[in-house]
Amino acid sequence: MRYLLNNSTDPYFNMALDEFCLENIFSEEPYFFLWRNRPSVIIGLNQNAYSEVNLDYLNSHGITLARRVTGGGAVYHDLQNLNYTIISPLNCHPEQDCHPERSEGSTPAPIVAALRKLGVPAELTGRNDIFVEGRKVSGFARRVSKQQEIIHGTLMYDVDIDTLTRVLDTPGSKMQAKGIESVKSRVANLKDYLPGFKSLDEVQAALQSILAGGDSKMELTGNQLSEVQRIADEKFSTWDFIYGRSRQADLVRRAKLPCGTVEAAISLDRGVITSITFSGDFLFEEPTTDLESKLTGCRFELAALACVLDDATVSRCFPGANSTDVLDLLS
Repeated sequence: MRYLLNNSTDPYFNMALDEFCLENIFSEEPYFFLWRNRPSVIIGLNQNAYSEVNLDYLNSHGITLARRVTGGGAVYHDLQNLNYTIISPLNCHPEQDCHPERSEGSTPAPIVAALRKLGVPAELTGRNDIFVEGRKVSGFARRVSKQQEIIHGTLMYDVDIDTLTRVLDTPGSKMQAKGIESVKSRVANLKDYLPGFKSLDEVQAALQSILAGGDSKMELTGNQLSEVQRIADEKFSTWDFIYGRSRQADLVRRAKLPCGTVEAAISLDRGVITSITFSGDFLFEEPTTDLESKLTGCRFELAALACVLDDATVSRCFPGANSTDVLDLLS
């Protein structure tokens, strides 16, 4: 694959680069880049910052909070975690109606194959994870936009597991539900499986070489990099983007769907939906913004809701689900 080099460790710049490339850098073949963040927690696009992250711990330890452009749950990054981004064209002509589910690049299979070449018995398993001998070493997420898709995720090399568990330990969280010691036993650092490498720098160089396979480097212009920085400054680092999406409402409905946990926060005025926000750790192909707009102004009754919902829209927002599932969620 062709590739970009990204030496930034600023989570806001790196989130902006992911979005900029997905929306603006088109290629007939997949391309990738590897990158790292300074200590930070990255929450999914639809997550509530106040309920998913131990903000007191973050603030007292100088850990950055950022929000990404894809779904899924909160993850902890530090400089001993290697992240990857793969951007691929969808299998359709730009003038055709694209069906994201037809894309063949919907998993980080190249990452798994590269790890195996390094001697790591990695495998894709679960909803969005890479496991080694039954222990999680990576999570990933996906998004589709403008006939392209992005797959990005983590590769834990020598991450501080104690900090990871502390920053994600909140009431009602997976840490609370499963127990911190149990969670620790279910995750692993790749360092344990790569004894021949002295550092993450060496591992990154090896993965870079395997994934590139002799293909050439892509270059972003100075104007393009300036635009990425502008997006980082004006969107990804702002309070509105990080915290402003975390809303409270008159009614809260929650359900487990095939794509993950979905929570609907609903505000009503005389039986009419005045606002609705879907949040949670669910994975998605398209953001829920349009679906939320369709439901706003609708009577909060099953017949009216059923008239608004259609299976095509629902399945793009909540893969594996249909309009009946969303009706059940809202009722």
